Amino acid sequence: MQEKKALKEEKLKQEEKYMWAIVDGVKEKVGNFRVEPPGLFRGRGEHPKMGKLKKRIHPRDIIINIGEDAPVPECPIPGERWKEIRHDNTVTWLCYWSDPINPKLFKYVFLAASSSLKGQSDKEKYEKARLLKDYIENIRAAYTKDFTSKDITKQQIAVATYLIDKLALRAGNEKDDDEADTVGCCTLKVENVTREAPNKLQFNFLGKDSIKYENTVEVELPVYNAILKFQKDKGPSDDLFDKLDTNKLNTHLKELMPGLTAKVFRTYNASFTLDDKLAKDTKDGDVAEKMVVYNHANKEVAIICNHQRSVSKSHSAQMTKLNEKIDELQAVLKELKVDLDRARKGKPPTKSSDGKSKRNLAPEALEKKISQTNAKVEKMRRDMMTKEDLKTIALGTSKLNYLDPRITVAWCKRHEVPIEKIFNKSLIAKFAWAMDVDPDFRF
Repeated sequence: MQEKKALKEEKLKQEEKYMWAIVDGVKEKVGNFRVEPPGLFRGRGEHPKMGKLKKRIHPRDIIINIGEDAPVPECPIPGERWKEIRHDNTVTWLCYWSDPINPKLFKYVFLAASSSLKGQSDKEKYEKARLLKDYIENIRAAYTKDFTSKDITKQQIAVATYLIDKLALRAGNEKDDDEADTVGCCTLKVENVTREAPNKLQFNFLGKDSIKYENTVEVELPVYNAILKFQKDKGPSDDLFDKLDTNKLNTHLKELMPGLTAKVFRTYNASFTLDDKLAKDTKDGDVAEKMVVYNHANKEVAIICNHQRSVSKSHSAQMTKLNEKIDELQAVLKELKVDLDRARKGKPPTKSSDGKSKRNLAPEALEKKISQTNAKVEKMRRDMMTKEDLKTIALGTSKLNYLDPRITVAWCKRHEVPIEKIFNKSLIAKFAWAMDVDPDFRF
């Protein structure tokens, strides 16, 4: 144990100088500053480059960005030097290098999530999503009108915007042959959407990070008819929206609202759903009951955003353990009820299951014990239901990226739920800017 502690302290000592940056005179924490070691590339899903060798990154591959009068960081490998030193104060990255597997992509080092710069951009992101509230009715009216437009490009933009709004689909970018074959709204193929009369669409495709998206939804009849038109005379692997790409779509969205992109719809719909569900479903009760409401609202958002995870290996063992504990408590309850019945008649309690004598308790004390044991059983049953309910849902992704933290903080203040029950330490640090929000805040 001591050896482990000493090793950890030594490692921290070595890393200390890489962990901090001075920004405008303020010491800020740096995000992940480690370079991945060489190894075999795995990728996500069926990545075409799976198994390729990830080469070692040397200092000569790395471009550093620092202030003009700042000392150049010492190169850790003797005889090597940095690729380039820049002084660009219009960007937030501290250094970058080319991805060894796909040289067209770059790996960046930024400030940590808890830094003031990140907090500022987070707040701006959620404010932009809140601004969409003022535009959303007009946007929905405009795209509904264009469902039946004679101009095919206009019609495809309208239907794509509807799907992004209603299903929180990502916009999707064109993929090269050496990238994983994943799709978003603009890159859907004819085979990814199956029609079910009179007005249902069945979606089946691999989305970001090769996560499967399967969903059957009822859509407005003009949308159903438009999809029928877009699929006509096309092969299964042809583009559904052949007159559309992400650039065209985002250019159109920016005309509807300054800075509007497909991602803003995801953030808006996720945050709006959480705010709405919490307002409607929260009743009086203890913290555990309120947590069930919060997790259920969070689950709704995760489903909208298609945030999935595989069932953990320990899930069934955890469930078995909880069941065993409930059975034990039920046996204790049975004994307590017999003892209460005897105590009311002035008789001594029965012996315990291991044959030992039990203390003679007053009926009131036994009633209190029964009540406490019942509460424990209830809590365990609730925990089991929550575990089973959320076993394939990833709640963390939406909390981290799509839910305005002020909704959660304000709800916690209104309903006297400790924020630590919902946000872990790193989220509390990341969302420090949201902690002093008014309890009456609504998204």
